[in-house]
Amino acid sequence: MNSLISRRGLLLGAAAVSLSGCAVARGAPTRSEVIARAGSEDAGFVLELVTRERLSLYPRWARDPYLAQTGWPASGRSLSDQRLAPGDELILRIWDAEETSLITASDAPFSDLSNVVVTSNGTVTLPYINTVQVGGLTAEAARERLQEQLTSITPSAQVQLSVRQGRRNSVDLLEGVAKPGSYPLTERNLPLSNLISAAGGAREGLRNPQVQIMRGGQVYRRPLRQVLTTPSMDALLQGGDRVLIEPDPRSFKALGAAQREEVIGFDAEKVSALRALSLMGGMADTRADPRGILVLRRYASLDHGAPAARVVFSFDLTNADGMFSADEFPLKDGDIVMATQAPATTTARVLALLGAAIGVGRVAQNL
Repeated sequence: MNSLISRRGLLLGAAAVSLSGCAVARGAPTRSEVIARAGSEDAGFVLELVTRERLSLYPRWARDPYLAQTGWPASGRSLSDQRLAPGDELILRIWDAEETSLITASDAPFSDLSNVVVTSNGTVTLPYINTVQVGGLTAEAARERLQEQLTSITPSAQVQLSVRQGRRNSVDLLEGVAKPGSYPLTERNLPLSNLISAAGGAREGLRNPQVQIMRGGQVYRRPLRQVLTTPSMDALLQGGDRVLIEPDPRSFKALGAAQREEVIGFDAEKVSALRALSLMGGMADTRADPRGILVLRRYASLDHGAPAARVVFSFDLTNADGMFSADEFPLKDGDIVMATQAPATTTARVLALLGAAIGVGRVAQNL
């Protein structure tokens, strides 16, 4: 008998301890738990209830550096012949019908000259003539100037010229396309879209791809979609430009009673709180609290009016104003988006656990 009483006591005691601690297993905190200390001096954060009236305040609290305009190269001019630049290689064929030509062999009507490189000061040197300035000329203008110089020593000379572009007349397409590499600019004012097309287009699977042009010490950035759909954004490339296409580097952390809990990348130039919730797979129907959608954000500076270094924005999606406000609230890189758990879910689990404990107690009484 003593053994049975002891076993019964142990079972009832275990159930009582479990319920008294109320350590109910669940996947997310409730809204009241997250903001429990809001308003107290030592809370460490400020709670902001997002409404239509307050939406206009938030952009003033911090300037988003990613959306700031960086300038953009000019566009709109038509294609024209490329100009020779230092590093370009000229390939010459010089015809001369003179029997005693200084340029061609006695048994050949022409002479080929290759590896005639334009120097850093824009000149080239040919046999029997002085250096000739060709930098900044088109290939045809350079051919005419060289032929003019050659006819001073052999009147019947005729020059054919082709050009192999050097680094200063090429563009490096670094990544984000089907065929990255160095592309010679055979024409001036080549639009960016033409270069991307020549490289096989942007690589598939890039999330909200961004295009960057590095020119000298300046970096320009624009969304690729904007470049390809807006003629005024189709920048004209210059020799020496470096271009890359990369996925949008921004992301937010998804937590709580949603279908996804992970770091999620921005899929558009502007991602609202409501869009973020959609990227998270939506709220878990049986667990989430539509009155407790939270965005947790850090502010590096309070100079522009942010009330604290840490702000918790709260949205109520059970009314139209809350839905509209969530759809007009832009996320920033590094934000935390949390779908809190509905209090009723926790209560239901506690009651289920209580019922299980009562059942255990009854079993123990029958022992």
